[in-house]
Amino acid sequence: MLQRRPVRAVVSLCGVATVTVLAHRIVPVNATTVGFVYLLAILIIASAWGFLEAALAAILATLCFNFFFLPPVGTFTIADPQNWVALSSFLATALIASRLSAKARARASEAVERQRDLERLYSFSRAMLQIDTSAEFGKQLIEKLAEVFGLGAAVLFERQSGAFHLAGTSNRAELEDTLRTVAHSGGSSPIVRSEYVIIAISRGSEPVGSMALRGAMMPEAVVHGVANLVAIGLERARAQELAQQVEAARQSEQLRTTLIDAMAHEFKTPLTLIKAATTSLLANPDIARENRREQLTIADEEAEHLRELIDDAIEMARLDTARIEIHPEMASLDRTLEDVVSSMQSETDEHPVQIICPASVPRMTFDKRLMKLAIRQLLDNAMKYSPPDSPIEIRMLLKESIVTLEITDHGAGIPIDEQTRIFERFYRSPSVKTQIPGSGLGLSITNGIVQAHNGELTVSSQPGQTTFRITLPASQEVA
Repeated sequence: MLQRRPVRAVVSLCGVATVTVLAHRIVPVNATTVGFVYLLAILIIASAWGFLEAALAAILATLCFNFFFLPPVGTFTIADPQNWVALSSFLATALIASRLSAKARARASEAVERQRDLERLYSFSRAMLQIDTSAEFGKQLIEKLAEVFGLGAAVLFERQSGAFHLAGTSNRAELEDTLRTVAHSGGSSPIVRSEYVIIAISRGSEPVGSMALRGAMMPEAVVHGVANLVAIGLERARAQELAQQVEAARQSEQLRTTLIDAMAHEFKTPLTLIKAATTSLLANPDIARENRREQLTIADEEAEHLRELIDDAIEMARLDTARIEIHPEMASLDRTLEDVVSSMQSETDEHPVQIICPASVPRMTFDKRLMKLAIRQLLDNAMKYSPPDSPIEIRMLLKESIVTLEITDHGAGIPIDEQTRIFERFYRSPSVKTQIPGSGLGLSITNGIVQAHNGELTVSSQPGQTTFRITLPASQEVA
């Protein structure tokens, strides 16, 4: 702006000269009219550019007014003393009017700037609320600040973590000591250091960090407002982090409790059968060879069943706390399904299982161990939530390059408002939570397994019939 001032001064003087030529040569007018035209031109210059340009124009206008329009014309001599009063009044009026107009312009400019600062503070507060807290919060925060306020560079120092976050191009090393000092000592006033404005970030009276801003054409009040917003953002991120830690601890404890409850319930049946077989053998040492073999077979089968339950429980705990890792191999989904049904023979005694498969099912790439666990969870759900002796229908469909596995039971059904929630971790319907044992993890983990195979798990339900549907691509590369 300072570079433009000489040009503006020249233009202002040229404007006065133009008015003089027009009034003296082209359209001759009386001195009073010329005075008003000069005054109008000076007011326009003052409102457009400022007092200095208007003052120069006022002085030139006074001289031209004297030389060309006050007798004796053509000299700077004033014959009539009253014209001295008129000329002095004109100059004073022009200067005062220029000053007032320049002040009004400056105030209007300040109001516009304040409005712009408020809008930028509001935009920054909105952008801060939209930051993804799962990523590095401080880095995103300082980048948003630099973007909204058009900063050349900005550096944020977090006192608690000792981390520096940079936006723009800056030599952070030369600021580190200063930022640490300001963050530990606090202070209410910004510090100007080289090209940077450095200010402490405080939560109440406790300093939590500091930041350095370059290219920040902001009043001190706006700098303080930015610092307060940054402090609020850091505190919000910290609160969310603590809430996530508390939630993770709570879910970890809930996972431990639910798994123990589920294992206690699931292990009871095979342990009871093993105990009955061994008790019978010990009570009757002379039992017939055929009966002894039958009892040992039952104990062996239930021991194997118990081992599978333990493996499943451990697998569920692992899958719930870590990323699901897939170890794909070429296998037949129909054969895998038959293996699962066969391993659950003791559970399916009360529920006749009907399997409908195409004559020829193509071999696919999937993780047999995890897919068995997913199918077992769906079968176990179907049996738990349907009345005794009601059939379970398993249907496999092939359509182009898609394989669909449907498991249908004839229980009470799932209410519509709960069908979107049953795949959430630990969610269980309030209507069955206290009646049917379970952890609320089975469907969540099953859904994760299916998604890891690039598939989809869906449910459709109505009173008397519920179908869970696994859809998998027949030809796929599993991540």
